[in-house]
Amino acid sequence: MSLRDNEFLRFAAVGVVGLFADMAALTFALNVLHLDVYSGRVFSYLVAATTTWALNRRFTFVTAERVSPLRQWLKFLGANAIGGVVNYAVYAAVVTFTALGAAWPVLGVAAGSVAGLFFNFTINKLWVFKA
Repeated sequence: MSLRDNEFLRFAAVGVVGLFADMAALTFALNVLHLDVYSGRVFSYLVAATTTWALNRRFTFVTAERVSPLRQWLKFLGANAIGGVVNYAVYAAVVTFTALGAAWPVLGVAAGSVAGLFFNFTINKLWVFKA
């Protein structure tokens, strides 16, 4: 099964790009904007969500109905809010309750991303990017 033929694999690949965007944005928020690990995570989540929306729109759900980008982005943020809550909760638990996570908050970002992957794929396929 190739990446080209499988929406879930494309979604996961876009998620990896989003993960790196998230980690970079969190690092920027912490070191340049001097936000704390919790508000910095909100900032980085929005950067990553926008990145993954754009890439999923272009590469993953190519047969999706083409609607207004703003409308679709807002739907994407709304649909992914539940996955985002799971993602953020796992992140917060990792950075709050583990020494490794406190030292390396990007590990919490990775753990949170995996936690929301399957839910987010399903809601995006069925609602945001429906064919």
